[in-house]
Order: sequence, then structure tokens, then C-alpha cells
Amino acid sequence: MADWTLEPAGADCLMLRLGDRIDPDLVPWIRAATDCLASRLIGRVRDLVPSYTTLMVSFDPRYESFDSLAPVIESLLSELPTAPSRAGRLVEIPVYYHPSVGPDLKRVAAYHQITIDQVVRRHTAREYTVYTIGFAPGFAYLGEVADDLATPRLDSPRPVVPVGSVALADRQTAVYPVSTPGGWNLLGRTALRMFDPERDNLCPVAPGDRVRFLSISRNEYLALGGWLDD
Repeated sequence: MADWTLEPAGADCLMLRLGDRIDPDLVPWIRAATDCLASRLIGRVRDLVPSYTTLMVSFDPRYESFDSLAPVIESLLSELPTAPSRAGRLVEIPVYYHPSVGPDLKRVAAYHQITIDQVVRRHTAREYTVYTIGFAPGFAYLGEVADDLATPRLDSPRPVVPVGSVALADRQTAVYPVSTPGGWNLLGRTALRMFDPERDNLCPVAPGDRVRFLSISRNEYLALGGWLDD
């Protein structure tokens, strides 16, 4: 397995660290470690939270401690394959790209001196890796955006970003799963629900999965249950 360290992270957590910078090569390791501990430590851990370079393991301090869990985790991680599978599930997200729902399309196009159509083609041209989920329930950080599309965040965040907004900031892209403030560039909107408390799978993607955005028409978007601003 890739180089890693274990360290305490409070009275009820420990942290598995696999690096100190965003690296797509770490994704399969973190996913494999998450799956391994989830299946082998049932009843001993409360939650597993994968991120860009870390995996946080939370536990009940009444029954477990760093000293009791660390040797077990070290043993389990030593059993992982030397080259875990890189292929997560591919999830396609249909998006209506238009200034009426993507008010920053023109800004991104002007920043790169290209057309709106070229912005859409570049955004839909590649598969993105789900690095982590955070900030809001179902907010999946996806990367990496191509250099010829990467665009800085807004100088002033919007007080409200509509649910389903597809956005990018620097080398990352995402879908806003709930209505929330945000400073990312809005490109369009999807009808796919990125967070649904009524589903067993609260979010349709998980860290390590892959995402591809598909450009659809206004009518297709509305037929899928999408909505437009008044």
C-alpha cells in the first residue's frame, strides 16, 4: 500500500494520512482502505470519512481507543493489494447549460476568451473523479477540471445558489445538492438529486466514483423534473 500514517484526532477519532496534496493516485488507496475497514470493523467504528488525502475513523470512546484500534487497522491495511482497482462506478449527470440557469457561463467564456459552446464542450469532455463529499450533504468535490477551463471563484459569494446548480472553481467542479450560499461559477443545472434523505443511498456518488456531465436541452431538462427560475 502507499505510504501512510495513523494518528489520534481527538478522543473519539483517528486519522489515516496518505499524503499532503491532492493526487488522483491516492483515490484508489483511500477507497480500498475505506471499503476494507467498513467491512472488517463492523460494530467497532461509528463512521468512516474519506477525503482528499485522509480517512477519518470515528469510534465510541467508551469501548475503543486509538491504542486498541490502531494495531488492528495497521494489520488490515497491510492485507490490501499493492495495486487496488482504480475504476469506480461511472455516474452520468445530465445538465442544462444555459445563462438562465448558469449565470457565470459568460464570465467563464470571457475569462478564457472562448464561446459558451466551447465552455460546455470542455466541461463535458472528460470524466471527473469524486475526491470527497463535504461542505453540505451530497456536495461531491470532483476533479480535475482541465487547465483550459479552470476559473477562479467569484470575488463575492452569492447569498443563495439554487439546488442542482452545476459549478466550477479553479480545478474542481461540483453540483450544489441543496440551496446554499456559494462562490463557485455556475454553468448550468441538473435535475438529478445529489442528496435525498428518503433513499438508502443518500448520494448517488461516493468517493472514488467517476462522473461525466452530459449536455441536454431545455425540454429534456424539464422532462427529467428540472425547474427554472421565475
